[in-house]
Amino acid sequence: MTSLDYSSMFRLDGKHAVVLGVGGIGGEVAAGLAAQGARVTCLDKDNEVAEGVRDGLADHLSRAHSAYAVDVLDETSLELQAEQLGSVDALVMTAAMNVRKRLLDYTAEEFEKVVALNLRGTFNAVRAFAPGMVEREAGSIVVYTSIRAVTVEPGQGVYAATKAGVMQLVRTWSAELGPAGVRVNAVAPGVVETPLTQQIRDDEGWGRAYAEKSALSRWAKPEEMVGAACWLASDAASFVTGSQVMVDGGWTAIDGRFTPPFPS
Repeated sequence: MTSLDYSSMFRLDGKHAVVLGVGGIGGEVAAGLAAQGARVTCLDKDNEVAEGVRDGLADHLSRAHSAYAVDVLDETSLELQAEQLGSVDALVMTAAMNVRKRLLDYTAEEFEKVVALNLRGTFNAVRAFAPGMVEREAGSIVVYTSIRAVTVEPGQGVYAATKAGVMQLVRTWSAELGPAGVRVNAVAPGVVETPLTQQIRDDEGWGRAYAEKSALSRWAKPEEMVGAACWLASDAASFVTGSQVMVDGGWTAIDGRFTPPFPS
């Protein structure tokens, strides 16, 4: 018989989850983890954002959820925060940024900003929290990548490069940390209705083209990015590591929306 309890394998009761970057999708992920029973620590560069998300979590007062301001690019403070938080069962990293420009129009400063937050920030986060998991021989790390890790378009080159790079880090971490019982996976969203994509949705043609590209012919809601993270953090995904879960409405599965004529 299996050692897994099928009735509770998706639950996170008694576990401590940390979400780094709780604006947008990250805030929904924090809410989802809390709803599954986890005690959640919300970390964000903006303390008001972190505290606002914490205050809205399920059983906030009884479960002692917490919130702190932290900059993922400040390695020293991030490592100190990880040390102070103690035992962490799941880490979810969502913090990222994008500058939509053709590559030849990018400035060196813009390049450095996108690469720093998306790639080095993820590296810093895992380096801060993974050692404790390795010591306890258990833990789940979930990093948010993007469909841009595998498919690109004009104006997305640097962002896409960072997300592809993050996925290669995920694969390497899964190989290096797996023997210690630590799982590392990625969730790759498609087009989601967040402030990051407001520019696209404000352009009717652009927004419609994105909606029609996926198999479901629509944009995703932020809350639709939550289930994959909760699953990967839970015992239900105990044999899943090094994977990138595509939560993209079929965007990367199909070759456009054109349906060719078929013989009758």
